[in-house]
Amino acid sequence: MKRATALTVAILCSFSFSSHSAEKRLSVEWMFSDEGENATALPRFAWLGTSDLLVFDQRRPEAERTLDRLNAGTGERRAAIDRNAVLAGWKALLGEGGAPRAIAWPDAIDPSGKNVLYTISDDLFLVELSGSHLTRLTATPAVESIPRFSPDGRRVAFVRDNDLYALDLATRSEKRLTSDGSAVVLNGSLSWLYWEEVFNHETAGYWWSPDGGAIAFLRTDESAVSEILFPGVTPAVPAVLRQRYPKAGGANPLVRLGIVDVASGQTVFVDRDQAPAEYILGTAWQPDGRRLALQVTGRAQTRVDLYFVDRATGAAAHILSESDPAWVNQHDLQFVEADGKRFTWTSERDGHTHVYLATDDGARTTPITRGDWSLRGPNGFYSEALNSVFVDPARGIAYVMAMEKSPIERHLYRVRLDGSGFERLTREDGEHRITMSPDRRFYVDSHSAHCTPPSLFVVDAESGKRTATIGATARDLMALLGWNCPELLTVPGPDGLALQARITKPPDFDVSKKYPVIFYVYGGPSAPIVIDSFLYSFANNAPFDQILVREGYVVVNIDPRSSTGASKTVENTVAGRVWSDVELNDLLAAVRWVKTQPWVDAARVGIWGWSGGATFTLLALTRSSEFKAGISIAPVTDWHFYDTKFTETYMKTPADNPDGYARTSLVALARNLHGRLLLVHGTGDDNVHPQNSYAMIDALVEAGRRFDVMIYPMRKHSIDDRPARIHLYNKMLEFWNLYLKQ
Repeated sequence: MKRATALTVAILCSFSFSSHSAEKRLSVEWMFSDEGENATALPRFAWLGTSDLLVFDQRRPEAERTLDRLNAGTGERRAAIDRNAVLAGWKALLGEGGAPRAIAWPDAIDPSGKNVLYTISDDLFLVELSGSHLTRLTATPAVESIPRFSPDGRRVAFVRDNDLYALDLATRSEKRLTSDGSAVVLNGSLSWLYWEEVFNHETAGYWWSPDGGAIAFLRTDESAVSEILFPGVTPAVPAVLRQRYPKAGGANPLVRLGIVDVASGQTVFVDRDQAPAEYILGTAWQPDGRRLALQVTGRAQTRVDLYFVDRATGAAAHILSESDPAWVNQHDLQFVEADGKRFTWTSERDGHTHVYLATDDGARTTPITRGDWSLRGPNGFYSEALNSVFVDPARGIAYVMAMEKSPIERHLYRVRLDGSGFERLTREDGEHRITMSPDRRFYVDSHSAHCTPPSLFVVDAESGKRTATIGATARDLMALLGWNCPELLTVPGPDGLALQARITKPPDFDVSKKYPVIFYVYGGPSAPIVIDSFLYSFANNAPFDQILVREGYVVVNIDPRSSTGASKTVENTVAGRVWSDVELNDLLAAVRWVKTQPWVDAARVGIWGWSGGATFTLLALTRSSEFKAGISIAPVTDWHFYDTKFTETYMKTPADNPDGYARTSLVALARNLHGRLLLVHGTGDDNVHPQNSYAMIDALVEAGRRFDVMIYPMRKHSIDDRPARIHLYNKMLEFWNLYLKQ
């Protein structure tokens, strides 16, 4: 149940405004205009080999967009392709009507830096970076998807009709590697459940071996999974969309790991008796390609097991286990040497997320990091703990992303593999997002803070010196927008624990006046919204906050303790009762503290949220009388209605925890609704099904409660097309002004 964001998360490189006034500019219409959506636009990038970056700046005018090559050591930036030659090549192959009008970010990039690949009209097209030569690789009526280059750049794998294929670029010959793909059997592609809850919206369910000779892949059988139907709006007899979606307690997809030898086409599957798994959580090839690390968990998700799988036979050797009576999160694994004799492994065994050095027999695991803090926090369903460790075996060190300085900041640290020499490398306060080069010599640092718009630099990992600027901070951005900087603070929880909070006040704030207050919340486990980051807050409705404060509201964000990711111990407090007592008690303590402030009108306090935040909103409106009004967009209203993997992580199955499901059902609490409610849902929401809102509406009607509803036909969870977004945010503004302003 991932949070829906108002704007695309991105990084500002350069920014230009027209001459309109800031007051006129910062509106709902501006938020969802080209200018607004590109206000923090990220030039996309990827490492080519060890020292070059491929860079794409989508904020350029369409006719000027191209791919650039940036040398990390010298900072030299030049065109990677001849834009006009590539566009002309597409036009020659596809005709005026079928050819792309502009260069876009590729669908696959050769790690060796020679080629990129595009999917156009469901076929694959290769572009050679040197010479900008264009080749059509496929021309079939079927859809080719999820292309990935082999590490040596000699082959491209892709999925067609749910079967896995490999294409040799030298001979242009393709080989079908699996043969049983169907509507319910997926080879190399992911089911909705794995796309949403396990692999964090990654589409590929296959992984090339380091030598390019084999592919590990997931074979998924969804035939036993319940089917959900979405009736459309057109034609007169509406079309019906279908989705395989396992509800809590229901049958899951049956997933197996196979390894196929590309040359012979022979496949070995991991024996489920050797490595029993309800969920396959992750894989990692040993650098020499002989073995594959496989991370799995059972239905209860209270134990994670790590196996090493032999590439030739599929035999699985058990290496180690992690267990927790509440649940165990996914772990980050990085091999140290090519032979896989040692690897780093993140663990929450001491109550915090730390990195350990382990031997390949699992006999020894020794801590590399220690302390009353976590590596980016338990990963929850956002994979925060993954990609938090980068090993440099040549120098015997690891780079780690951690919250050692502050639970609301993210910094890069360096530490020796024996645990000595721990030091922070990033100095600026706020949030740093790091992408390291394959040889660990350089890293790209995306930095922002709550009052500092984002910037993007290349840094020499050894010296700490910036070698290139991909995007400089637009220091005039906030002034041009009339941006009012929020205040970061802590407020006391019900037991005195400091809760992280952010308050945004009107630009003409007067402490002698009384202001209405709007809380924007989320509240999910290890899913904070209060982070010292301009980038993060911009993506989580900060522009709308600015519109609200100009309307005379104060906006408050609060993270309950289980949301911070500061420790697994604290996160575990919601086991068996997620989005319930623990989160609500923290929220109400924060609300009551806010109401004691002299500038607050305690009778005019509202609350809103999306997805998990919508669930939190309904919880607050049905189990307290602190709020005059609330907006709930796409809420889960009963955990029976949500998916197996997410729900059962925290709640277990309905059979295991019937009382927990009963206590957390918001449908059962509908009769207790306090304050005016606006309930919003898209009828095509394949994440949080509209069933959730329909059930709540039915219960509210039966209880005789007055409320408002806004339905968006066939929109999915993010309701993300521009007309719908503009309509929704203006509707929310209208609702607040009607029910909270006076």
